[in-house]
Amino acid sequence: MKHYKPTTPSRRQMTGIDYSGLTKKKPEKKLTRKLIRKAGRGHKGRITVRHKGGGHKRKYRLIDFKQTDKMDIPAKVIALEYDPNRSCFIVLIEYPDKEKRYILAPHNLEVGQEIICREKAALKTGNRLLLKNIPTGTQVHNIELLPGRGGQIVRSAGSSAQVLANEGGYTHLKLPSGEVRMVKENCFASIGQLSNPEHNTVVIGKAGRSRWMGRRPTVRGSAMNPVDHPHGGGEGRTGIGLRRGPKTPWGKLAYGVKTRKKKKWSNKMILKRRK
Repeated sequence: MKHYKPTTPSRRQMTGIDYSGLTKKKPEKKLTRKLIRKAGRGHKGRITVRHKGGGHKRKYRLIDFKQTDKMDIPAKVIALEYDPNRSCFIVLIEYPDKEKRYILAPHNLEVGQEIICREKAALKTGNRLLLKNIPTGTQVHNIELLPGRGGQIVRSAGSSAQVLANEGGYTHLKLPSGEVRMVKENCFASIGQLSNPEHNTVVIGKAGRSRWMGRRPTVRGSAMNPVDHPHGGGEGRTGIGLRRGPKTPWGKLAYGVKTRKKKKWSNKMILKRRK
């Protein structure tokens, strides 16, 4: 973690990630694409997600979430890089045929190490194998929900799931949210915790830094007029009134309301809901 000298009031509490451990190189040109930003607008050109827009220009890095088309072929880690499109770091790997790919970087994976994707491989950080071949208690990330689809869950900085059991063709996983879920045992997962575990402790410090990230200001509902928000109106600093809970600008309950569909097909896969 990086702390700044208190040259201004906003700098006094500001913290940042220390990127000194990353490889000093430009992104791999063949693995980057132009990123067109929508600024929170849908296909009709109207804002569907508020508080988005601006921000620094980015290039998208093509990440290999599967690795299954290079089964049983060891790859060498040649660089550890920053990715502006996600919270964890990424690593550049190279196969014996000189093909290079980006994958999500596990914590403590270093340049020069070898990793492999195999149905049954050594329990080494960065290796990718089938869930049924991973012993209980192991930390995993970048987990497939359906075989062959590529990693879909546990992909953010510092996160990992824990293997609890293997039975009846399914693996029981404890996810970072606390939810216990069943996933088919022939799905692939990578060993270890993801990199950049200090991401959630960063203090942004000033409003301008949020704007660099593409986040526009959020106005409190209680600061608005009654016509603009259910919390609006009143003299001075006023609460939300006689409502039973906070509301969205469209009058729906904001907190403590379940939004998951009651008849969703994957409900049977959840053994224990998150708190």
